[in-house]
Amino acid sequence: MNIEITARHFDLTPELRAHVEKEVEGLTRFFENIVSSEVILGVEKYRQSAEIKARVYNAVITGSANSDDMYASIEMAIDKVKKQLKKHKGKLKLKNPEKINNVVGNLTKPHTNPDEVDI
Repeated sequence: MNIEITARHFDLTPELRAHVEKEVEGLTRFFENIVSSEVILGVEKYRQSAEIKARVYNAVITGSANSDDMYASIEMAIDKVKKQLKKHKGKLKLKNPEKINNVVGNLTKPHTNPDEVDI
């Protein structure tokens, strides 16, 4: 899964980056076919905000939260995304799972031309 982290109006520390990556990777426990995710962290005076977008088959799951603590904002946003992923997974069980796996495989597979690769 590709994880893109953006920090607005502050410098992202390695500890915060590691915490975000660990939490977003943990989302695969609830839905294994997450293609990519985008995390936007922002600071405005005393308000710390976190927005998480997870791209899954044919949908984008979004959760955002604000608080006085960045770690608390991340946890609240992750909880919102977890809840939505559980609901999305329940809806997909009614549809054709082979079709979904083929689309996810095509989206996550690297696009290389065998003729251009030097061996």
